Amino acid sequence: MAKPVVPEEKRRRRRPTRSGTVLSEQLIVETALRMLREHGSAGFTARRLGLALDCDPSTLYRYFRGMDDLTLAIADALIGRALRGWEPTGEWRADLRAMGLRIHAAYLAHPQAAQLTTSRVSGRANELAADEMVLELLRTAGFPLAHTVRIYHAFIDQTLAFAALDAASLALPSAALRADEAMWRSTYARLPATTHPRIAEAAPLLATRMVTSAYPTALDMLLDSAAAQLTRSPSPDGV
Repeated sequence: MAKPVVPEEKRRRRRPTRSGTVLSEQLIVETALRMLREHGSAGFTARRLGLALDCDPSTLYRYFRGMDDLTLAIADALIGRALRGWEPTGEWRADLRAMGLRIHAAYLAHPQAAQLTTSRVSGRANELAADEMVLELLRTAGFPLAHTVRIYHAFIDQTLAFAALDAASLALPSAALRADEAMWRSTYARLPATTHPRIAEAAPLLATRMVTSAYPTALDMLLDSAAAQLTRSPSPDGV
């Protein structure tokens, strides 16, 4: 039999820590995000988190079943940040674009955390709210159910894939990141047209575009494709 869900107020440590802090899920998640930003995933341990919170590491298990459960809570918190203040306008394409860019930006604000969480499915409140809204936008726009699920799948995976890719670059040591970006202005820009005519032709544009995220472009291409499908004769639901 599954254990009943215990509300946070029932699990909360009643006594403050030695520093006078009263723990909560939100505080633990916020502290974990800070630790990941400062030390990367290598420093993401219960012992270090306990030290940062001035509590025994075992206290964390009053709030989370383990570090993996905390990782899922972090994933959900990042989605929650993306949704904060967002309201649909009634224009499905603009709304999906805004949501995608918000989610992508929320992950990139915490690249180390993004590397841990973009491949996870938390099933928590913010994730469910985002999924429900994407499906609602597509269904309300008039997409048949089968098309809705296909576009939803592409939208979510594309957003998270680009978040993971771009976060991995941002999480690189600054020297390595600068070296990668400089490669487009050095090696690529100097290739002769006699051996690499297409690269030589595109080199100035590559040097400008390849150091930025392709996510907005890819997102527009996905939404353009979805909009084109909507103008065609819709298929019955489930087809």
